[in-house]
Amino acid sequence: MDVYVVGVGMTKFGRYLDKSVKDLTGEATLEALRDAGITQKDVGAAFFANTSQGYIEGQHMVRGQIALREIGFEETPVSNVENACASATTAFHLAFTNLRAGMSDITLAVGVDKMSTSDKQKGFSVFDGAWDVTTANETAAILAKLGVGVEPPLGRGHGPNTRSLFMDVYASLSKYHMKRFGTTERHLAAVSAKNHWHSTMNPLAQYQQDMSIEEVLAARMISWPLTIPMCAPISDGAAAAVLATDEGIDRLGLDRRRAIRIRASVLAGGTNRDPEALERQIGHLAALRAYEMAGLGPEEMSVAEVHDASAFAEIQQSENLGFCEYGQGGWIAERGETRLGGRIPINTSGGLESKGHPIGATGIGQVHELVTQLRREAGPRQVEGARFAIAENGGGFYRCEEALVCMTILGN
Repeated sequence: MDVYVVGVGMTKFGRYLDKSVKDLTGEATLEALRDAGITQKDVGAAFFANTSQGYIEGQHMVRGQIALREIGFEETPVSNVENACASATTAFHLAFTNLRAGMSDITLAVGVDKMSTSDKQKGFSVFDGAWDVTTANETAAILAKLGVGVEPPLGRGHGPNTRSLFMDVYASLSKYHMKRFGTTERHLAAVSAKNHWHSTMNPLAQYQQDMSIEEVLAARMISWPLTIPMCAPISDGAAAAVLATDEGIDRLGLDRRRAIRIRASVLAGGTNRDPEALERQIGHLAALRAYEMAGLGPEEMSVAEVHDASAFAEIQQSENLGFCEYGQGGWIAERGETRLGGRIPINTSGGLESKGHPIGATGIGQVHELVTQLRREAGPRQVEGARFAIAENGGGFYRCEEALVCMTILGN
């Protein structure tokens, strides 16, 4: 059974101390419904993703029922989803599987997070529970071992009071990649500069400031080799998608010209692999499954959105997705192959580094960008002739990699 994205909506990502989770949910959801040409009554099931509202506001349960009821959803069954940074695409995957199972012919997936508060430390602390808290010291030791022998140049260590749990994780992975493949700080800066340039063409991005490689390198250090423009910010925002079967499209007379087929939706778990066994990385295994499901290969992808919580993550995922050999992710970025106009444009939205990272909304934010590209509606950041697109969205951390990955392939 074929399933399509027939509507998308997204707030501008940013910091909104004056907006609530209900406000952000309503803005993105109502836009997605309008884009699809339907009303709340047409939705057979809704899947609501959020990670931080319980910790920050104390709303530990029935978050989706409360947020969606506010904009008129009645009788619709709502399921709540938490899967760390991959919460939104997990909700998207559940909406997809609901349709494939014949339970509904129209579903809604929506993700939202409001992470900025007057207590900044509380926003940062949300991430502390995204790995096994009972084995934190063991995990830290595994990561520290990966980076042994790779030391920052004099004066390029941690900045004062800038420690971040997940940026320390990505820094350790970066150092291992440097040691094994010769990846450089400049490669990381090339990824970041490219994404900041892409963001200048995306009105929904949190940051829309062009930066050169030199400016990225000169910025404040977070955790060597990562400077602040190489790292995703704390963000607020929401994104929503309406999914439909052929029967749903026909029943409601929806516009097929703007319906984008979901060729693959994969939710993957990892293995207890050796950190050096890169070919068994969760992202690579998920990509292989997604390509098989879609009947396509990496060479057929026109554009990709990957989970660049740090610039290094984009390098890693460009390799996992098969866009280059292992060890070459930094080189293809520096050569411009992943820029607009290049061989395989990655993160045309600006990525998490610039578009922003409200973790419960991030994955559907990626879907929003790819649907926009495949509809030929991306304006100055449009990838010419875009036909197939892939999104990689990782969540949490387990030993030496993400705890889960969602992989989505779109294209008619």
